[in-house]
Amino acid sequence: MALVIACSASASRDSLVVDSLNGVLHVAQRTAPPLPVRLGNENIKAVYEACSRARVAVVANQTSVIGDGRKGESVHLVDTLLALGIDVRKVFAPEHGFRGDAHNGANIDDSVDPTTGLPILSLHGKHRKPTAESLDDVRVIIFDIQDVGARFYTYLSSLFLVMEAAAENDKVVIVLDRPNPHGHQIAGPVRSEKWKSFVGQVPVPVLHGMTLGEMARLFNGEGWLEGGAQCDLIVIPCEGYAHSDAWYPHIAPSPNLPTPESIALYPSLCPLEPTVVSVGRGTPTPFECVGMPQGALGSFAFTPQPVPGAAPHPKHDGVICFGQNLHGLGEEWMQSPSGFSWNALPEYARMWQNAVSEEPFITASSSLARLSGDESLEQVINGELEMSEFVAGWLEGLRAFDALRQPYLLYPVQRLAP
Repeated sequence: MALVIACSASASRDSLVVDSLNGVLHVAQRTAPPLPVRLGNENIKAVYEACSRARVAVVANQTSVIGDGRKGESVHLVDTLLALGIDVRKVFAPEHGFRGDAHNGANIDDSVDPTTGLPILSLHGKHRKPTAESLDDVRVIIFDIQDVGARFYTYLSSLFLVMEAAAENDKVVIVLDRPNPHGHQIAGPVRSEKWKSFVGQVPVPVLHGMTLGEMARLFNGEGWLEGGAQCDLIVIPCEGYAHSDAWYPHIAPSPNLPTPESIALYPSLCPLEPTVVSVGRGTPTPFECVGMPQGALGSFAFTPQPVPGAAPHPKHDGVICFGQNLHGLGEEWMQSPSGFSWNALPEYARMWQNAVSEEPFITASSSLARLSGDESLEQVINGELEMSEFVAGWLEGLRAFDALRQPYLLYPVQRLAP
């Protein structure tokens, strides 16, 4: 069973424009919402009524606040629920932790929140899926986390596994929906079944163009949960949002995505992580620059240094890297209808191999396949496949996915001109 509460705009199928060079289906133009978008967690009445008198668990982190602090104080959702008298029993914390201060991939232990005294159970430690025991004393699980819209950003995987656990244990999931900063485009290859992992839990493109509320509806509707089970699902949608809107969160969703520019660039740069290229971890501008210790990549220079909570052991620690400052490209992509490209990856590889022929460009082959979706990107880097053929191949998958997602969309794809 799935329920959508008071959606303010009907979903519509809008024709997407094809960027065949970079492998993107995107809106015709970016737009601006005429009024501030109201997040699902701001619909307090709907949240209260959905919880009723149930015992509640909350999947939350530092983004799970009502109000972003720009106008008045922001209040954490957990504090709001407790103030309303809702019976919150525990918090589940995703990757980066409840406070969002743990670096990527960090193993997070269970703990107790010193402010509320609630137990915090990690979904990025011993367990990535809530256990039956952890759900035994609750009826409802509220999911309220800001995603960035990329398949390998693990909040999507956490939502899937929470829904799967809920279906197996007869619990209700309430998704408090939020905009997707990459909701204007779908791009990149669909993940193959062979490379299913926590950075690729579901077979969707790298950029799926859906909110987490829409994606939860798709999981249920397509029978993707274990055994084709359906989770008892309630989505409390955003109000005033269209996928074409240029919308970026004002609270960093994770330590290494501190700016809208870094979020705009992240899906294009992430496949460089299992290579010799630094994407700026350990600098003040992660995911806004690229560089290598050798190879004629560019004239911009930076030296990665340990950053507690964000990059304790950055690639090329203490070694000067030469490359490119991509901040301007990030600004451009924040407003552009199409903002994604992997076309530079084979060129980076050639520059490295020409400068340092004895050391491989790819440092973790299996990680590259998990991030990209299969072995094709490595074949491109090794010269076994042309990038143009790779891109043309994944465009077919994008068209199929766009058709698949239509029944589950909650918001217009293209905002119409007034």
